Amino acid sequence: MKKFLVCEDGQGLGEYALILSLIAVVALLAVTGVGEEILAFFERVITTWPS
Repeated sequence: MKKFLVCEDGQGLGEYALILSLIAVVALLAVTGVGEEILAFFERVITTWPS
């Protein structure tokens, strides 16, 4: 039982999960910001396009 409590094999997996979740949050925020700019660009193109 003592060996089970001292074992730290799962620590690396927890750290990888934390890093992966932080990367996902940053990527989501970046895509959201860029996506709004791209949408605004296409809306300007559509409104100024000659019929």
